[in-house]
Amino acid sequence: MPAKRARVAGSEKKPLKGARAIGPVPPGESIEVTVRVRRRNALASPLEAKPGSLLSDDEFREKHGADPADLEKVENFAHEHGLSVVMSSSAQRSVQLVGTVAAMKVAFGVTLRTYQLGKVRFRGRTGAITIPAELEGIIEGVFGLDDRPAVRPHFHLLQNGKVRPAATGGPAFTPPQVAQLYGFPRNVDGSGQTIAILEFGGGYRLTDLQKYFARIGARLPSISAVSVMGASNAPTGDPNGADGEVMLDIEVAGAIAPGARTVVYFAPNTDAGFLGALYAAVHDSLRRPSVISISWGSPELGNTLQSRKDFDSACVDAAMLGITVCVAAGDHGSADTDPPGGRANVDFPASSPHVLACGGTHLEASGGTISKETVWNTHDGWATGGGVSEAFPLPDYQKNAGVPRSVNPGGAVGRGVPDVSGDADAQTGYVVRVDGIDSVSGGTSAVAPLWAALIALLNEAKGRRLGFVNPALYALPNGSFRDITVGDNGAYQARSGWDACTGLGSPDGAHLVQSLQ
Repeated sequence: MPAKRARVAGSEKKPLKGARAIGPVPPGESIEVTVRVRRRNALASPLEAKPGSLLSDDEFREKHGADPADLEKVENFAHEHGLSVVMSSSAQRSVQLVGTVAAMKVAFGVTLRTYQLGKVRFRGRTGAITIPAELEGIIEGVFGLDDRPAVRPHFHLLQNGKVRPAATGGPAFTPPQVAQLYGFPRNVDGSGQTIAILEFGGGYRLTDLQKYFARIGARLPSISAVSVMGASNAPTGDPNGADGEVMLDIEVAGAIAPGARTVVYFAPNTDAGFLGALYAAVHDSLRRPSVISISWGSPELGNTLQSRKDFDSACVDAAMLGITVCVAAGDHGSADTDPPGGRANVDFPASSPHVLACGGTHLEASGGTISKETVWNTHDGWATGGGVSEAFPLPDYQKNAGVPRSVNPGGAVGRGVPDVSGDADAQTGYVVRVDGIDSVSGGTSAVAPLWAALIALLNEAKGRRLGFVNPALYALPNGSFRDITVGDNGAYQARSGWDACTGLGSPDGAHLVQSLQ
């Protein structure tokens, strides 16, 4: 009689729209998966945590990491199915396994096929993952069987010469100029902080960074790369590809908080890689990031339930360790697709209630002060993301923010996106250098590292980690942000107070450094 098996909750995958199945995956091909295991003890939302209840890395691992007995059960399961253990981590609650496609098929009850989507070929599956019934409740997620591209970067690069920088009378800015316009504190530089930047392709060249920081008159910050799941710093030479994202993130964060250590975590652009990079950064007890910047994402409902839950769970870990997670809200308006579809979508992971979701504005300045700031929407497909989640409920900190119902049929009540905003329009964007080319870039990809750098400055100024900062930001008095009241992102309109285009508004550094307690 066959052994009883159970479905892994939320693991169902649908065929990727437009992808064509071209045949089975060779049974002898070797693949690696990550198995997520339950916590030893439940961890409440940081909304329910008492002030001063942050945990050290060791305390977290002992109280809320995986039980060694559970890890052992997963390892025994792997041995029985001819799979090898690459790594086990109590803090990350994970067991990484490697084995053949044939062995994975039996172990997890899946059929893997090769698919083609445009020029991209990937390994895919449909339906649910199953596991032995005795592991139900112990295993919370299995990632990596399917290696379709998981996320896309949220940047918009303009070719060299199309926009002149502010220093020559044009509308573009260096990152320090944007920080000055927003009143970021000047007596701190992020010293003692570590900014983690997650990347899923591309890379940087040190020579480009040296030339860039010299050009804008800023000192070169400490920058290092960390490999996750075999990915590495691998610049492609294409400034319009992932290199454009990597360089924008490093240059914005590093120029504004040059005293902070910048650590770039490179991981594969897969479900497993996306989650693996986040867990690696959150539980990096050597570098100990105090803020994480993520400029990649995808429409919320295109992600499996197990992926959304696992990502949000890692953000709860981050909150309890005093880490702020800043995430770009998307660059294609309320639809979050290019071209726009027939429904509104928020971008994930910006829709996670435990991240600081960062939307975008169009920013103009005159005489060193802001003369105009509106919602970023150039009406050519490029606009700030934002809207109402259909996967995560309305968090307590947004109960009085006036988050509307979703514009989609059914009018879901959910987490509102974004929380905050900043300059994102490439037409008023950031001077960058990518693959030897000086240009101007924008997108909400610039806003996530902008806010990450600001958090690093505020951490230093306050002498402590702000950590999960959302409840504190929403509790601030009126006037703590630059309220953006003009413009729309398609389905949602800016208004006084919070809105689904620019959140609470763009930063007013002077108010934030004084009011955040």
